[in-house]
Amino acid sequence: MGVTPVDLPGPKRLGALSRLAPEPMKVVLNWGRRYSLWVFNFGLACCAIEFIAASMARHDFIRLGVIPFAPGPRQADLMIVSGTVTDKMAPAVKRLYEQMPEPKYVISFGACSNCGGPYWDSYSVTKGVDQIIPVDVYVPGCPPRPEALLQGILKLQEKIAQESLGERYRAGSGSRPSTAALRSGLVTPPPAPGTDGGER
Repeated sequence: MGVTPVDLPGPKRLGALSRLAPEPMKVVLNWGRRYSLWVFNFGLACCAIEFIAASMARHDFIRLGVIPFAPGPRQADLMIVSGTVTDKMAPAVKRLYEQMPEPKYVISFGACSNCGGPYWDSYSVTKGVDQIIPVDVYVPGCPPRPEALLQGILKLQEKIAQESLGERYRAGSGSRPSTAALRSGLVTPPPAPGTDGGER
């Protein structure tokens, strides 16, 4: 009894190293990103206390390969936005996100960060951090428990393990906004003194 040969697809390639990097390289790179997430915490309200609890000894998310409290955005892989994002704070969140190196990830932690929470109808509250930066994982709750953040981190790690950076950052993919869209101004700065409309 003969065995019919099956044509298997060729190995997929990765980004700029498409000539050199085979499929196993993607697995190794994603494994490294998955278990060495340096966190840049953007604690804006009470959810930040739950984030701190998740990093303490009882829940200890460092055992998942998540290193809390990166020195700054340029050393961080993961931004966790926990709390109410106001229109006044939104440009700062966006600016710090832009300073993070690629590939970078965002977890929106809590109802206020997800959609404005109980303050969604306020004139000064941004209706979710995804209005200004792309979000990879949403963690619901008001406030969410530390276990919810651990679950969100596990979901993000699953996403990182399966991703292809070539697909993620391909022009026109539509899954993430363009650089021009991320740099669009949110708040017009006041005129400088001595110019039209400024104080004299």
